[in-house]
Amino acid sequence: MTVTLDVAEGVGTLRLDRPPMNALDVATQDRLKELAEEATRRDDVRAVVIYGGERVFAAGADIKEMQDMDHTAMVLRSRGLQDAFTAVARIPKPVVAAVTGYALGGGCELALCADYRIAADNAKLGQPEILLGLIPGAGGTQRLPRLVGPSKAKDLIFTGRMVKADEALAIGLVDRVVPAAEVYEQAHAWAARLAQGPAIALRAAKEAVDTGLETDIDTGLAVERNWFAGLFATEDRERGMRSFVEEGPGKAKFL
Repeated sequence: MTVTLDVAEGVGTLRLDRPPMNALDVATQDRLKELAEEATRRDDVRAVVIYGGERVFAAGADIKEMQDMDHTAMVLRSRGLQDAFTAVARIPKPVVAAVTGYALGGGCELALCADYRIAADNAKLGQPEILLGLIPGAGGTQRLPRLVGPSKAKDLIFTGRMVKADEALAIGLVDRVVPAAEVYEQAHAWAARLAQGPAIALRAAKEAVDTGLETDIDTGLAVERNWFAGLFATEDRERGMRSFVEEGPGKAKFL
């Protein structure tokens, strides 16, 4: 399998495994979508880590495969490509990307689908599609500017240049840089901590933030308001408030 889903202690690891560079061919894209949807459905998955292994996250699409596609073939495939990445972005649980080595093209776009990105100090990220006479096709023109702002996104997309981990951190493309040997461990720890949190409230927070980024503020506030009130019907809210009153903040244990 080119992508696997392993679950332990509430954390599901979506592991890319297509040596040597985890090129994202059609079969890998489809498998990624299938497992992202499985992670969404499974109650035992409460947070997710996306990981490509110790050496590389994903070096992009399979260029040899794409070279054989004409316009008609890509018209038919482009929706499937985007749907695979959107399935990851819409996992209604906390998702962290553990980025090692290269995260280029589709690899960078996959990292953009996570809620949080932890990168190795030797990581390199970028959207080099322009060097092929193309533009990003798996969400890069949309998710990258929402994350780093339009001018920084255009710089990366227009030039196709790679950025090292320190610059990626400075522009907000990644959220933490750690030694390469610690990337997965720290990403898993981030996910494991949130896996112990209130699942419905975390889902609500993610949906409210993501919806607000895609719409006007009044619509975003309505989503926030509805979720905020709705959470008063949950056991987690009762448990959290009771613990706060009886024990002080930060001590609640959620199911």
